[in-house]
Order: sequence, then structure tokens, then C-alpha cells
Amino acid sequence: MKTRESIDTSAYSELIRQNDSIPSEYYEQYDVKRGLRDLNGRGVLAGLTNVSNIIARDPDGNPCDGQLWYRGYRIEDLIKRYIKNDFGYENLAYLLLFGDLPDDAESEEFITTLAEVRELPTNFTRDVIMKAPTRDVMNSMTRSILTLASYDANAADTSIENVVSQCMQLIAVFPMLAVYSYHAYNHYENMDSMYIHRPMPELSTAENILNLLRPDSKFTKTEAKALDVALSLHMEHGGGNNSSFTTRVVTSSGSDTYATIAAAMCSLKGPRHGGANLKVMEMMEDIRSNVKDQNDDDEIRAYLTKILNGETFDRQGLIYGMGHAVYSMSDPREVIFRKYVERLSKEKKRMDDLALYKKVESLAPDVINHKRKIYKGVSPNVDFYSGFAYDMMDIPRELFTPIFAIARVAGWSAHRIEELVSGTKIVRPAYKSIMKKH
Repeated sequence: MKTRESIDTSAYSELIRQNDSIPSEYYEQYDVKRGLRDLNGRGVLAGLTNVSNIIARDPDGNPCDGQLWYRGYRIEDLIKRYIKNDFGYENLAYLLLFGDLPDDAESEEFITTLAEVRELPTNFTRDVIMKAPTRDVMNSMTRSILTLASYDANAADTSIENVVSQCMQLIAVFPMLAVYSYHAYNHYENMDSMYIHRPMPELSTAENILNLLRPDSKFTKTEAKALDVALSLHMEHGGGNNSSFTTRVVTSSGSDTYATIAAAMCSLKGPRHGGANLKVMEMMEDIRSNVKDQNDDDEIRAYLTKILNGETFDRQGLIYGMGHAVYSMSDPREVIFRKYVERLSKEKKRMDDLALYKKVESLAPDVINHKRKIYKGVSPNVDFYSGFAYDMMDIPRELFTPIFAIARVAGWSAHRIEELVSGTKIVRPAYKSIMKKH
């Protein structure tokens, strides 16, 4: 019997390249928006939402400092509101799901409920998560999400009451699915020690991630707050991002919650969406290795130019962490998160590393603007610093994208619920056929 590795697909691949290639000029000829975006980067309207909003241009259409709104509240105001609250992420999850900020009693009840349902079925960790461990934690989580449907007698029930319950349970257990999947990989593939901690009901989502991950379950207040803010900033970003749009497309078909969230996971794991901070980390390591004087602006600028020209690093011609599909002058998430990165770098004695990040942050936009014709400004996005922050918290790189998922499942849930309430049609865009008839 032939194995997958023994199949020679070279001839098939050549046929595919010949028959599936579509000339770029056809998109302009037929007025097709590639990636559902026009030439100025503006998204094609595909729906309406009350969940969130992104603003990158003023009323006259000129680029402006970026704004991110959750349910009518600016993200800066929300972060300030919960700056001294350990459960910032949980309160914002309540806001996204139900449309209003909770009062003290509602907040306490919601947090208590999440703690009560932060439990996996009996032997699920052993029988599902520890089977076929892989470095790709996103794949392990997706498999677990789909398997959880088998434990739910009402898995196919799409009533609002049932879906809200399912979403709250998934929000609660996502940290366990992620960290336990990593531990299984680290034990069986890296031959490291195995330890499985149970979540502690009195801890927040951010605190429990660190509790579950570390052998001694210890963490500092600075680490927990930085991670809580990271989760709060990543939990939602407009209905048009790839994974949230996937959520709405699958929801519109009438599919169940587990299949829908699994589909969103598959969308998020792509390096063009959820894996960008990993590329930033790799790029910064490459810069450290090749720039002799990290205080020399001219040397750093010259090396960034080589990266942009595709002459070095991964030769893709990209300075990772710079620029965004929507934001132009600034990404509000990066502006907020940078402050917490600075606090972490002081606590972890990583100020030299931070200095290099700031050098690249200041020099890269000018390098890009000089080399490329840019229709909008270039500024660092939230991915520029998030990987560095996770690294300072000793979070393994295999968990960088899963942490994004732990945050974003709240946003996906909000979009799923809104689509169920307001959506009346299956999302089915048109594709123009240009095939040749024989």
C-alpha cells in the first residue's frame, strides 16, 4: 500500500499551476476586489455589526490615529476602567457577549459561572488532548473543540440560550485546551517533565494561564496584568477580520457552535492572521545576529532595507509587525500595550532588548515609505510587541497563537450570537467564472 509520502505529485502540481492560475489583470477587468479589499485597502461591506468598530480615517477620508471600539466604548477607556481589576478580560467578554458593561453583581456572577464551567469532561485530558500530541497546538485545540461536541447532548441546538451556554463554556476551557496540549507535546515530543495543574476558581483567565503553564504556578502581578491587557486587546477586532468573518459564514449555514469555533481556529492559525508575532520574534533575532552595533541607527536602517529588499532573513521582503490592513497612523492596541511591555522589560531586566525594538519601531516606517509606494501611513501593529511580551513571561512560542485564540474566542462568540439573532441568509458571495469551454 502506498503511503502519502510515496505519491509522486509533481505532474499533478504542474497541471494545477497551468489550469488554476488567474492573470492579475482579470481582477481589475471584472472589478473583483482581491481579498475583498479595494486598491486603497478599504474592505468591501459584507454585513452589519453592533459588536465593535475600527476607525482609521477621519470623516473627510484622511488617515487618522487608529481607534478600536467595543460595543460603543473606546478600548483606551475600557483598559483604564479595569486597570486595577484582575478580571479585565472577563468583564470585556461580558460586554462583547451581552452588549452592556456589567455592574458589580453581574460581573461577580459572570466570573463565578466561568470558574464553575472551567472543567473538562472526565478523562478528556488523557483520552483526547494527550493522544497524538503535536507542536501545532492550534491543531490540537481544534481537535479538542470538535471532540467536545460528542460530550454535549445539545450540540446541534442553535437556540440563543443554548449557544450562549456553549460559548461561555468554551471561553472558560480554552486556556486548558491550549496549555494542556502544549504540555502533552512538550512531554512526549521534547521528553520534558509532565505536570497538569487544575485551574483555580479564584484566579482570572490570565492568571490561570500562568498557573497552568508553570511548574510552580507562580507569577508576578506585572505579568498577570500584562497578559490580561493582551487578552483584552486581542479579543475582538471588527467583523471583517478573517477568523470572525469565518465565524459568521459558518454560523450562517446553520452549523453548530463547536464546528463554527473550530473553523475560526483554522482561520486564525494561518501566518497571515494569527502567527505574525512569531515572525516578528524571528526577525528580531536575525537583526541581533547580523547588526554589530545595535545603537547604530545607520547600520540598523541598512539591514532593514536588506530585509525589505528580500535579500536577507526569510527573503519575503517584509518587515514584520509594521503596517496593518486597516490602521495607518497608529494601532491603538500597540500604543496601549507598549506601556505594559516597558514595565515587563524593567521587571525582567530586558531593557536592552526593548531598546532594539524601539529602534526598529522608529526606523522601519521611514525605510518602508522610502522603498514602497504606500497609500496610507505605516506604523507598528500590536503584533510587534506581543511576542516580545510573551517571551518575557516565559510563554513558549508554540502558545503564542493559541493565546490569541484564548482571547479571540470571546469575539467569535459575540459574532456568532449576533449572526444567529440578526442574520437571515446564508453568506454566499459570488465568484465570476472565467473558465474556457471545450
